[in-house]
Amino acid sequence: MLKGKTALVTGSTSGIGLAIARALAREGVALMLHGLGDSAELERLRASLAAEFDVAVRLHGADLMESGQAARLVSETEAIFGRVDILINNAGIQFVSPVEDLPPERWSAIQSVNLGAVFGAIRAAVPGMKRRRSGRIINLASAHGLVASPFKSAYVAAKHGLVGLTKAVALELAEAEVTCNAICPGYVRTPLVEQQIENQAAVHGLPRDRVIREVILAAQPTKRFIEVEEVAALAVFLCGDQARSITGAALPIDGGWTAR
Repeated sequence: MLKGKTALVTGSTSGIGLAIARALAREGVALMLHGLGDSAELERLRASLAAEFDVAVRLHGADLMESGQAARLVSETEAIFGRVDILINNAGIQFVSPVEDLPPERWSAIQSVNLGAVFGAIRAAVPGMKRRRSGRIINLASAHGLVASPFKSAYVAAKHGLVGLTKAVALELAEAEVTCNAICPGYVRTPLVEQQIENQAAVHGLPRDRVIREVILAAQPTKRFIEVEEVAALAVFLCGDQARSITGAALPIDGGWTAR
């Protein structure tokens, strides 16, 4: 039963993060949304979620590339709601490049957002969770936290590090009744991936359906995208009492990609 709990979901104004936020709101969870963008548009999103699910919803625009902002995001969520029961670290960025051409500043930015900000948020949220002897931490890693692909060295390194961080934190918090798990999706149908399909179709001179099957989903045996609602359903399950013994896990939801 999640009704009455409070969740902070980073990167939650679109894609997977928004789907998780919606799924938690449907369960009666109060939300701190997080994201950057047009302020009027984001306010409409916040208000619509609050009205649709009759829960308290606030919005924060912390820039997670800046040191200390993840901790500030947690502390301000605690100040507003009194507690953070559920921490979903979803925010992430990507850059594709041969390793010898990868700009060092891109490497640093990816490590800062995809790994450093997760550490900062966890570090800030754990004291309250330990004090209450209750909490759920879920890190959105990737199939690339379990296997590698070429030209994604910074992203793969950060996501592998995130899986390691998940395991270490889970062991530290095991006796405090706080779980920490990683969800490792394959290719999920999001606006970002839709744009990749169009770009790849232009580059390869292929029709959309062939790009999806032969390029984007080449490593995904089911040859279909994971839907954001599938990832959200797994996150909600991990937040519930029936998942209290699942901790330190890196859970693939990847259409069989990492079974190879």
